[in-house]
Amino acid sequence: MTPPPEKDRRRRAASIEQLLAAKEIVICCGSGGVGKTTAAAAAAAMAAANLGGKVLVLTVDPARRLANALGLEGFGNIEKPVPVDAFKAAGVEPRGELWAAMLDTKQSWDDLVLRHAPDEATAYKILENPLYQNVSGRFVQSHDYIAMERLFDLHSGGRYDLIIVDTPPTRNAIDFLRAPDRMADFFSSRLLRWLTVPARSRVMNFATRPFYQVADRILGSQFLEDIAEFFLLFHTMYAGFVERANAVTRLLHDRRTTFVVVTTLEAAPLREAEFFVDALREDKLHIGARVLNKVLPRYLLDGASARVAERLCSDGPAIAAAMPAELGERVAVARVLQEIGESFLNFAVVAKREAEQRAELASAPDVVATAPYFETDVYDLAGLLRLGQTIWT
Repeated sequence: MTPPPEKDRRRRAASIEQLLAAKEIVICCGSGGVGKTTAAAAAAAMAAANLGGKVLVLTVDPARRLANALGLEGFGNIEKPVPVDAFKAAGVEPRGELWAAMLDTKQSWDDLVLRHAPDEATAYKILENPLYQNVSGRFVQSHDYIAMERLFDLHSGGRYDLIIVDTPPTRNAIDFLRAPDRMADFFSSRLLRWLTVPARSRVMNFATRPFYQVADRILGSQFLEDIAEFFLLFHTMYAGFVERANAVTRLLHDRRTTFVVVTTLEAAPLREAEFFVDALREDKLHIGARVLNKVLPRYLLDGASARVAERLCSDGPAIAAAMPAELGERVAVARVLQEIGESFLNFAVVAKREAEQRAELASAPDVVATAPYFETDVYDLAGLLRLGQTIWT
């Protein structure tokens, strides 16, 4: 039987609720400062509260705001449950469980070495290598690649019905998505073959001799040999790395995976969001939703309200003069009324610009959700649920 076309197999969701109910992995992306981490945690909290099952929110952003919002102690690589009491304190009886974790790059690399090394002896040689200990958190796409490995490992384990991932800011998120392919390319690169030559053989061919003569003068023979030994040991994991990298890439393109782009309607973040949407489409990845965060309320666009604000600006002294004397000095009251009117009109200008920018958004995804601008920061589970409710349906 011929499988249905991709557009038919991926039925369009009508809300964030429907989108999350149909997916197993949701990857939240966006530029810094748009509330991406908060939006990811809010969506996860709402999924645990309303959809049931086990929901994990995984942050790979180095910032630790998520732990504070969820009230977790010792937040790290190992998943931790958010206590049911935290939901009850927010007035919610959850249908499911909410878990949270934050990527520990060094620990995740150690676990990966132990998993992919051909034998235990080789694994511990790598782990004890001074170069590995210094660069395991920094070398070639280290953080981005290990984040994808961790996601793959958590999904493959089958413990969670839904995993929501909070990625680094947008440009870094592109590296996050393409890290598996880059790591596979690195393992088959000419540079890696050059670096492993001294450990493979003391006899170097003519093409590589100048390279090693210069490197030996700059770095020293012992350091060069240490580098070669490290990469030679690391190369023993080539097959495992490439296999997993390909599996991770397939998982990103799987129909169970979707991407949510979070942005505000400010010019710079909106450009970043459009850039990322284009990158996702180029890579043929599913864009499930766009979340427009910190949007000003629609009443600022109301014509009748604008006319009242204009009257406060122009007729403030007259209005104040008609008020009872016990309300205060009329000059001060008039000034307050004028400031209120001017403030409303100023915000109305911004709200109008936001409405125009929203109307001009290119190729909207399945769902476009809007979260209002809150007067206070989201700092606990109750705040996350409050935010989540605004984007849920």
